[in-house]
Amino acid sequence: MAIREILEAPDPRLKVVSEPVTRFDDELKTLVEDMFETMYDAPGIGLAAIQVGVPLRVLVIDLQPEDPDAEPEPCNHDGHHHHHQPTKREPRVFINPEILDPSDEHSVYQEGCLSVPEIYAEVERPARIRARWQDLDGNTHEEEMDGLMATCLQHEMDHLEGILFIDHLSRLKRNMALKKLEKLRKAA
Repeated sequence: MAIREILEAPDPRLKVVSEPVTRFDDELKTLVEDMFETMYDAPGIGLAAIQVGVPLRVLVIDLQPEDPDAEPEPCNHDGHHHHHQPTKREPRVFINPEILDPSDEHSVYQEGCLSVPEIYAEVERPARIRARWQDLDGNTHEEEMDGLMATCLQHEMDHLEGILFIDHLSRLKRNMALKKLEKLRKAA
């Protein structure tokens, strides 16, 4: 297991179109383990292989929903909640994913991306999708998705085509986002 370096915009490698996975081997399992470790460390809820420089059609997603059964952690008495509800891990792997039947109805989510750190913008995407993908053993799955899961999968699948979420914005907004990123980087 290793944490890999996350490529950040405007790295040209993020524009590469990823290749289908044909070998479901140990190398693939290691890549996926490293991707989860890298994503949790960042922390983020989704990561595409190309974001760690590997141009393969592999995505990992874990929305890390709050666990309603867990005891919330105590908060400090200064009125600030320093601890959120504990999250439970629900790691999911999508290999060679495709989208079937995107809904005509769209939803808008405030999106961010580990490759475009600290920049958030509203993106409109189909609200419901049917997804088909393979797991680590090469078995095919299909599932109807909506809400954050549908948005997140579509966002991550864009990476496979070399598309970042800021590419969905107007050119003006995209340029503003990239300038802001540059400023944040200089400040760091």
